[in-house]
Amino acid sequence: MLSSLLVANRGEIARRVIRTANRLGIRTIAVHSEADADLPFVREATEAVPIGAANQAQSYRNAEAVLAAAKATGAEAIHPGYGFLSENAAFAETVLDNGLIWVGPGPAAIAAMGDKINARNLMAAAGVPVAPGTHDPAASAEAALAAAREIGFPVMVKAAAGGGGMGMAVADDADRLRTEYDKVRAFAERMFGDGSVLIERYFPRVRHIEVQILGLADGRIVALGERECSVQRRNQKLLEESPSPALSPEQRRDLLAAAVRAGEAVAYRNAGTVECLFDPAAGQFFFLEMNTRLQVEHPVTEAVFGIDLVEQQLRVASGLAPTFDPEALAVTGHAIEVRVNAEDPKRFLPGPGAIATWTEPAGDGVRVDAGYTAGNIVTPHYDSLMAKLIVHGPDRAAAIARLRTAVQDFAVAGPKVNLPFFAELLDNPEFLSGDYDTGIVGRMR
Repeated sequence: MLSSLLVANRGEIARRVIRTANRLGIRTIAVHSEADADLPFVREATEAVPIGAANQAQSYRNAEAVLAAAKATGAEAIHPGYGFLSENAAFAETVLDNGLIWVGPGPAAIAAMGDKINARNLMAAAGVPVAPGTHDPAASAEAALAAAREIGFPVMVKAAAGGGGMGMAVADDADRLRTEYDKVRAFAERMFGDGSVLIERYFPRVRHIEVQILGLADGRIVALGERECSVQRRNQKLLEESPSPALSPEQRRDLLAAAVRAGEAVAYRNAGTVECLFDPAAGQFFFLEMNTRLQVEHPVTEAVFGIDLVEQQLRVASGLAPTFDPEALAVTGHAIEVRVNAEDPKRFLPGPGAIATWTEPAGDGVRVDAGYTAGNIVTPHYDSLMAKLIVHGPDRAAAIARLRTAVQDFAVAGPKVNLPFFAELLDNPEFLSGDYDTGIVGRMR
């Protein structure tokens, strides 16, 4: 096992990684911006290094500052968490070139999956189903229109280099397509430095289901079940659960097998997620993208399999076997996670501020991964995620009942908070039935 680890992230995921590394006796190094100096992850690490101003480009996205901190502290490895530099193939390459261990997949796999068009083509060649769409970037609005007419409206206009639900728009006719194409292209150039645009069929009623994979040190790819991620706002997830209530045993078997093929196609190592769209009417799933990092929602997989995914990441990076038997995996019960964000529960607009009250729920099957506590300030510089509330129960109904109580017991005052939305969702007949899709939040508003 490696001896020291720098966590190149912040908030709840930095705290989450540090917690496991501390348990394993690994010396932990936190890096932080000026705005985050008082957050829990900073004091819970063995050492902490300030790396810049609140602006992401000057701190958490500053590769030179992160590497300088690693060298100054004698860190053996870097864990990128999610977001920021986690899916930056050039940064991963630089980490390795500097003689450090990268806790994640190799740069080649990150680069291969970082472009949605390239990823689609690779997956199709590997026998993974993909939705009808373009095999090359649409170089102009007219090219996009020609592709849309061949695919059939409505279509999704997507930034090929995008991620996290950003750089996406739906077009249901030619005029809307021209408008959205220009918007997405400009957004992609500004945010990702790559204006390539993908045109793909849009499914009006679809579910978002993903598979957690783990590429082991010996080269095997293991599928650790699926997660249902269809409760979303602005194409970004709010609630995730495992197992998905949508899949039959046969559909689950086929989905997991396809995810393994996806990992094998790029010789994947470490933790990753194969995201798919599932058409419940046709009973078909299609590859969406692969996230080459640990996901925000990884705790629901940990709950139903009883394993620590961060520990498995560290073991793979150290060349060690997993702590579980890959041939004897079994799901136990049902888990649900909700993202507790500093945003209003109606329009989901950010509402940062100083935290006056922070009381976390507790009890059997209840877990909170929090990045903040009372007295901290949620600033507007970063994502609005404050904490993740995870529950586990013997079945879905029990998990929902446990979550309903935990949401009521989670007290936050100061910043705006979306907990009232979850209280509403957990009484929604469509959600309770399990027969819901990515449009459920829109139908509630």
